[in-house]
Amino acid sequence: MLDPEVCFLNHGSFGATPRVVFDVYQQWQRELERQPVEFLGRRLDDLLMQARVPLADFIGARPQDLAFVQNATTGVNVVARSLRLEPDDEVLATDLEYGACDLTWEHWCRRSGARYVRKSLDLADPVGSLFEAAGDHTRAVFVSHVTSSTALVLPVADICAEAHRRGLLAIVDGAHAPAQVPLDLGVLGADVYTGNCHKWLCAPKGSGFIWARQDHHQWLESPIVSWGWEGGGDFVSRIEKQGTRDPAAYLATPAAIAFVRAQDEPERSHELALEARRELAGVLGVEPAAPDERYVGRMAAVPLPAGVDGDALQRRLYDEDRIEVPVASGLLRVSFAMYNERSDLDRLVTALRRILASV
Repeated sequence: MLDPEVCFLNHGSFGATPRVVFDVYQQWQRELERQPVEFLGRRLDDLLMQARVPLADFIGARPQDLAFVQNATTGVNVVARSLRLEPDDEVLATDLEYGACDLTWEHWCRRSGARYVRKSLDLADPVGSLFEAAGDHTRAVFVSHVTSSTALVLPVADICAEAHRRGLLAIVDGAHAPAQVPLDLGVLGADVYTGNCHKWLCAPKGSGFIWARQDHHQWLESPIVSWGWEGGGDFVSRIEKQGTRDPAAYLATPAAIAFVRAQDEPERSHELALEARRELAGVLGVEPAAPDERYVGRMAAVPLPAGVDGDALQRRLYDEDRIEVPVASGLLRVSFAMYNERSDLDRLVTALRRILASV
């Protein structure tokens, strides 16, 4: 459904929903409006349960261990507000985390007197360099599976294993992971994992999930207290029963999974990202953000040369060439989804050469 005049190299930010999936999404909305009382009052619990089954299969999980939330940031908020931190406790994270999640942890740590510790990573030894900042007060480790602005695929299984070796809770922000990189929560080793379905899985906006190991279900709360808490409630009901809202994005997620499984070519997109990493670094005269290819998924980021105004560059790429690509924090990040072609990269390279020559 994307504008055909726009070269869309920013799938990573919000995704894009295929027409057939959007049709299913709207069918669910129409069915809801046809008989709202029956739909919300008598059918919805079973419908959500049925929708969780293919999602659980896709991410290597049990349906009873995951619940739908609007997005991964909501899932991170569930964990941060539920974790009972004491004064001087610490939550350890990298300095590559998504800004909204940094704000989440800073807020809840400040309220409890705890500290949110952000550690820069040495990508030659990401696990060792991260845990250099762990100490006697560290309670949990929070890390992205795929970082947002730098587009790095981090070794989260190794990070989770080291966290457990130290007796720490391992919390993973998987906003960019489902359908971009292989994901099997049964073996990854996280205690709690949040993810988005609206990005690389191409579900409608407003479909995400939180997954937790069974032994963590009891202490995880929810964004608000509502009917899901009645009688104590279980993990899924506390998270999902949040009052009247439109559940169509959740219910359309199985259609998105079916579409991605039938149509997606992750290896082709990965190769395009590797090509972009090399070529854009050459055009800009810089080193890529990722030191080697093991950190690259279907996105790639390169730093801007000194003196280049990122905001101005992004505006010119869009206004003059109709190229939608994020340029922020001194980085240009490209995404390659199933609809992108080599010609999209060529269009970006040509535009960058012309714009850089003019500045």
